[in-house]
Amino acid sequence: MATVHLRIGDLVWGKLGRYPPWPGKIVSPPKDLKKPSGKKCFFVKFFGTEDHAWIKVEQLKPYHPHKEDMIKINKGKRFQQAVDAVEEFLKKARGREQASHNSAEENSKSNSDDKTKSSSAEARGRKNSTSTLKSSPAGESDDLSPKKRGRPPKDEKELSDPEPSTVHRTMSGTVSGFKWQSNPGSALEPISKRLKIFEEDTGSTSIQAADSTAVNGSITPTDKRIGFLGLGLMGSGIVANLLKMGHIVMVWNRTAEKCDLFIQEGARLGRTPAEVVSMCDVTFSCVSDPKAAKDLVLGPSGVLQGIRPGKCYVEMSTVDPDTVAELSQVITSRGGRFLEAPVSGSQQLSNDGMLVILAAGDRSLYEDCSSCFQAMGKTSFFLGEVGNAAKMMLILNMVHGSFMATIAEGLTLAQVTGQSQTTFLDILSHGQMASTFLDQKCQNVLQGNFKPDYYLKHIQKDLRLAIAMGDSVNHPTPMAAAANEVYKRAKALDQSDNDMSAVYRAYIH
Repeated sequence: MATVHLRIGDLVWGKLGRYPPWPGKIVSPPKDLKKPSGKKCFFVKFFGTEDHAWIKVEQLKPYHPHKEDMIKINKGKRFQQAVDAVEEFLKKARGREQASHNSAEENSKSNSDDKTKSSSAEARGRKNSTSTLKSSPAGESDDLSPKKRGRPPKDEKELSDPEPSTVHRTMSGTVSGFKWQSNPGSALEPISKRLKIFEEDTGSTSIQAADSTAVNGSITPTDKRIGFLGLGLMGSGIVANLLKMGHIVMVWNRTAEKCDLFIQEGARLGRTPAEVVSMCDVTFSCVSDPKAAKDLVLGPSGVLQGIRPGKCYVEMSTVDPDTVAELSQVITSRGGRFLEAPVSGSQQLSNDGMLVILAAGDRSLYEDCSSCFQAMGKTSFFLGEVGNAAKMMLILNMVHGSFMATIAEGLTLAQVTGQSQTTFLDILSHGQMASTFLDQKCQNVLQGNFKPDYYLKHIQKDLRLAIAMGDSVNHPTPMAAAANEVYKRAKALDQSDNDMSAVYRAYIH
């Protein structure tokens, strides 16, 4: 984009990476947010969202001259809502200006009856000056916000979007031209303290993040027909976000009733996995374990029966490398394309479209799934050949499971030694181990609320598979093995369908 002369208060189109330009307003950044070094940039708050960011000046265009062009190339619902928000902002601003102008005219008329001719002339001069300010000269100044320059008025909040401090979702990962980083030590820290801008990392293997309303709202959904098999804790959130972002989706679930909500939201119903695959271009699946994944593909009316040359299958379940290799082999033997793409996260992160996707296999299929991955996750990684994503996923979940077991052990040890569990959590939350995961799981324990966000039975399955993977390469996993035994005890105490944090109960029974 060409360089333009802009100032605080201007309405602009801001472009972030490869995503379409989005309407925003240049505002003053928070006092504690340093301006990035290097190229000139402005702090922009985007309309129709709660997002804001530093945008390089060459990635900005004045709002009014380019409005029609932008509307022609962007048709999304969220985009239209953002444009509507700009127009409402302008309407209110014009109304305030008109009211102020009318008031000035009335005051001038009233004063002219009692003042001398020179005073009247002076009043007319002031009025003409005001009129001149309103009618800015032609050129770039026509592109600016109708607001007066300088310090924003006290009541600006009622004319603009929510303040940046209300943002709950942050951008991370690599975007063309930008890399957003968050501080892992303080997930509750205001977003304004965590935004940084860097030059493009051309060696990245990840599809850029899509974890904010501004970015998700500008996704252009693929025109491919999407199938989705499995509407559990993870699958439900994924499908909801695919639909929200305008994808055409056909769903199937073993328990058909779970499909009803998505049918109401515009999804189509598939009678069998084979029918979904035969009717769709790309079919995703997300089920509980290796057995379920294989049954879905190889069983009666299964995925394999619908595969023919060109059909695409994406396995999102957390399974072992051998299982994913077998599924890849049978799919590709029929001329299909295969990608594994297990997800790291929880039910809440799935609902929020904040999953991390680990992909491996067909690179071109990975790229074809770009809009889907952007809708369901904040970032995705391509890890190479089939099996690599399964390995990485098991390692990640091994660490998560072991960590949760250790936290449960610490909480119970604090209790039996007369220490406050709440104080224990407070101390952890102010140290290097602070994280939303730690805070959420500890609060589950303290409140006795084990509603599943990630099933205990599934994390135990992942630990078991990770241990077996270690055995296959003669690598010791004693920490994971110890944690696995604790989860097995929790399962024996009927905690399988509770959240993984219910492993705490294995220590108190």
